[in-house]
Amino acid sequence: MSSVVCRNLLPAEVPLLGPGFAEGLASGGFDLSRTWVALRDGVIVARAAWVLPPDSVGDPWLERFDLDDSPETGAALLTAAHQALGGPYPFYAVLPVAANVAEAARLAGLVPTVERHRFRWTGPAPAAAERAPAGGGVRAAAGAHAGDGVRAATGEEAGELVARIPEPDVLTGSETARTVAGLDLAHNPVPWVTGPAAAWHVLDDESDGGGVAGTAGDACWPMLVYLGVLPGAAPGARERLLAASLRALAEGGAEEVIADVVSTRTETIADLEAAGFHQIRARLAFEPRDRSGTVS
Repeated sequence: MSSVVCRNLLPAEVPLLGPGFAEGLASGGFDLSRTWVALRDGVIVARAAWVLPPDSVGDPWLERFDLDDSPETGAALLTAAHQALGGPYPFYAVLPVAANVAEAARLAGLVPTVERHRFRWTGPAPAAAERAPAGGGVRAAAGAHAGDGVRAATGEEAGELVARIPEPDVLTGSETARTVAGLDLAHNPVPWVTGPAAAWHVLDDESDGGGVAGTAGDACWPMLVYLGVLPGAAPGARERLLAASLRALAEGGAEEVIADVVSTRTETIADLEAAGFHQIRARLAFEPRDRSGTVS
């Protein structure tokens, strides 16, 4: 079998990666120094591009990895790039993942960890639409789902509640927050909730439970950044926090709302779908494994 050459992408080869990659180059997320290809007999058979948003404080992640060859070729490409870039770094693969791509990632020291689904809301669910007041649209739907028992909260109060929640139900853009600002959204989401429609919502409950949700209007898209309920929260706590969050974003001008959920949280996914969200993407995270065998 002929040998494989791994190197950086050349400027003349940029069109080979499509318009989306060219747009990423223009915005500064992609860079030729972080884009590698593998060639067999002069023909590109694998492409890998790591993204790092401008002014980020963290490390890049592998955003695009296409492979038209064996897993060993893909692993050789990733390994060569890792050595040059100081990696390995996480790979967030859009599902479904081709078998040769998954095996190449594994051979290069990346381990599949968690599957996240992205949902988008652009209006009411069918049942909600019947209850929405005249005028329709996103704002009307949000008003029809007002979150009873939910009130505004300060960032300090929200942070105290976050510290008491073992695992949030919704955590949107966690990879970007980690890279751009060095923030772990599961434990420190307050600094990430900024800009238009930025708000924290607290559910006060007579039981020992309750919950908290945070929204942001300009973190790439209007999004539900964080939503979590405390152990012992009353039934319907998630739905009430979700309703208050949608209302805040819609009143801030949002025409759509994004939310990320781990695939195993089926009850949360059902709540989102009942509110009119629909799935638009699924990703599987491959994380680096260090020499001790621990996933970092």
